[in-house]
Amino acid sequence: VFPSLAQAQASVANEVYQELGQPPVFLFCPTEYCSSLCSPSPSQSCYLQTIGQELLPGIGVIWTGPKVVSQELSAVLLEEVEAVLRRRPVIWDNLYANDYDCRRVFLGPYMGRAPGLMSRLHGLLLNPNCELQANFIPIHTLGTWFQSELGSCAPPDHAGTWSPGALAALQGAQDGSYSPQEALELALRDWVVEINQQALEPGR
Repeated sequence: VFPSLAQAQASVANEVYQELGQPPVFLFCPTEYCSSLCSPSPSQSCYLQTIGQELLPGIGVIWTGPKVVSQELSAVLLEEVEAVLRRRPVIWDNLYANDYDCRRVFLGPYMGRAPGLMSRLHGLLLNPNCELQANFIPIHTLGTWFQSELGSCAPPDHAGTWSPGALAALQGAQDGSYSPQEALELALRDWVVEINQQALEPGR
């Protein structure tokens, strides 16, 4: 019925999207969802070119970056992806994912994402560690990174009790800069508070 896989997928996605009344959030994950899966490259991929042409403009397209688990995301790469998809991508960030390797748990800060990245994105999804409690630092530091992207983070009233590193992280967010190390210190400070509160709960 269809001359290519991409046209078949776009046709089905478009029909479902329209049948649901064109909801404000409707995401499509392409078969080629990162640069390493594209042949020969994202901009020259016949598959992605077809998806960009055929998929209705209100449908968001998921992208993981250079690889399935990308250590870095650059604005240059996202510009290339945006051009071929004819829309800004929704990043499906697997930086912390460990469902493929249960021996791996990433407790470091959110990092390797270029400043000013949000202007090139339609959205960002974080795929966390499978272990619930291990995601406090990932999610907390993602929040600090996002605030730095917005450039509008206001310190809470009790900021005077914070460490110099935590205050620097907040000041950096206000200035539109982001330091993974300072974000980590801020996250650890809040995580200790959370752990102490849980320890006081009955049955803990």
